[in-house]
Amino acid sequence: MHLIYNPIFLEHDTGMYPENKKRLLALGNLPVEELLNGEKYLELYHSPEYIEKIRKASQEGIYINPDTIVSSQSYEAAIYAVGASIMASESGDFAIVRPPGHHAHPRHSSGFCLFNNTAITVQKLVKAGKRVLIIDFDGHLGDGTEKFFYHTDQVLFWSIHQFPAFPGGGDADEIGEGAGKGYTINLPLPPGSGDEIFLDAFTTFLPAALEFNPDVVALSAGFDGHHSDLMTELRLSVNSFYKIGKLINENFSNVFAVLEGGYNMDAFPKSLFNFLSAMNGGEMLYQEKETDSTIQVYYEYEGRIHLARQLLSKYWKSL
Repeated sequence: MHLIYNPIFLEHDTGMYPENKKRLLALGNLPVEELLNGEKYLELYHSPEYIEKIRKASQEGIYINPDTIVSSQSYEAAIYAVGASIMASESGDFAIVRPPGHHAHPRHSSGFCLFNNTAITVQKLVKAGKRVLIIDFDGHLGDGTEKFFYHTDQVLFWSIHQFPAFPGGGDADEIGEGAGKGYTINLPLPPGSGDEIFLDAFTTFLPAALEFNPDVVALSAGFDGHHSDLMTELRLSVNSFYKIGKLINENFSNVFAVLEGGYNMDAFPKSLFNFLSAMNGGEMLYQEKETDSTIQVYYEYEGRIHLARQLLSKYWKSL
């Protein structure tokens, strides 16, 4: 797995917002790829009216909503972010893109996100007859992605995130509807959750993801769960991102990743490069003291996970 990157993503100018170009600059000098223009794929997920709204807003350089800014180059950066994500799905690589995408809905933007890079790419795969597992380990629920695939059994959406937190939702009893019932796995971690909770949540529900037997695995890869990232109240160390990468690499094939969150300029690069090393079968590049959780946080976590297992065991024998 290598990184797919282009400086066009720096042209999405958000000023002093936490989601700004310094995130990618913090990664150092990345190899530059010629990117696919993803504009023709936008309607796999987004409405034509919404696409035009973003295009015009970018021309005018206006706010879309209080937490989503656009500038004159934002539309171009966003369509190439979609293109990079599709390229990653075809090569098994990691699209290092901005703006991020998993909070974007078909008809509205949210949480720094314009177009839902992962959902568009996954829908393209679904149209080709593929069964897709989405693992979203950003510190926030990917609400746009979750809602879009909530009624299908061709996609298993598995999210590990802080709850409660932006954007709301993502509790353990949200497991899908209709044909998709049982195909949404939400693992809501209490604020203050450390490494041991995060890894327990992943390993406990890994058997269900394996039972789904996906053709392709899409990773909405967010690194804002680190203890020094101010966008969540999770307490993960950089070690956890290596360990989850190792588990994914050992258990799945045909995997690609798309960047979501990660806002601390010191922790984000270490977390990402730890994860990437694990996905490539390498050693842990950065280590820090393991974090743990208070007994109150762990009791809260156990109650939530028990509920998730109780509800989902009706659909997955391995649980």
